Amino acid sequence: MNYKSGFIAIIGRPNAGKSTLLNTLLHEKIAITTPKAQTTRNNISGILTRSDAQFVFTDTPGIHKPKHELGKTLNKNAYTAIAEADVNFWVVDATQPFGTGDEFLLEKVRQSHIPCFLILNKIDLLEKEKLILTLQKWQSKYDFAEIFPISALTQNNLDELLEVTKTYLDEGPKYFPDEMISDHGEQFQIAEIIREKVLTKTNEEVPHSVAVVIEKRDETPSCMYLQALIVVERASQKAILIGKQGSMIRNIRLAAQKDLKAKFNKKVELELYVRVEKNWRNRSNKLQQFGYLELDDKDE
Repeated sequence: MNYKSGFIAIIGRPNAGKSTLLNTLLHEKIAITTPKAQTTRNNISGILTRSDAQFVFTDTPGIHKPKHELGKTLNKNAYTAIAEADVNFWVVDATQPFGTGDEFLLEKVRQSHIPCFLILNKIDLLEKEKLILTLQKWQSKYDFAEIFPISALTQNNLDELLEVTKTYLDEGPKYFPDEMISDHGEQFQIAEIIREKVLTKTNEEVPHSVAVVIEKRDETPSCMYLQALIVVERASQKAILIGKQGSMIRNIRLAAQKDLKAKFNKKVELELYVRVEKNWRNRSNKLQQFGYLELDDKDE
């Protein structure tokens, strides 16, 4: 039996369900998910290793109209993934109409000349007649290599999706060891879990202005001690994050501790601090410091 391997970019507009799909395919949460757009900020690779194939999935930030340097960087990361993949999974929220953001992404897909699967997600929310109409509309837009109606949430049709994807991959080596499921280390995953709790517990004013930096980590066999810095852009956002008599920051801390305890199977003691860094999303040195910009990208 010939072993197959390859890279699959998971692309789409914000909130289409890209990260949920990745987590479901891997049977493990490696990408944070919230109802808020632009939750994913980094190209996160998730690795599914089987006896016959290794699938390396790249979960990309939702492509959107950027309002600052951070947004431009996120889009650039997604475009790179599209161009370098063996197969692209274009995840679409089937309940939403085709829009200008889709038109823009369609052009990127056309330019890539790489097989593109249309993944119509959230079909559990559609009546059959509506689903058929949605399928026809998308089929008229582009000659997709494959079209898969799925529900990432209910795991509908995902085994078939993997089997068909495998036929598009070339014979190749295992790029990663069997036990490795992500190319991002634990520090990144810890910071993302904290950021997820900030996103889910705060209102619209705060989420996109937040970065999380792990400043200290000590461990014993039974306990992990963490200090993390939450960075925001304005004093008003800091006030919201701390909350009345520290209630909000306490809620964030307790929710993050709970998830981290489950992830690492040990007690977690987390300290959180909040600092204001004005306009950090437009400052390349800060984007680099917080892990959103590679050194090579800085001058481009």
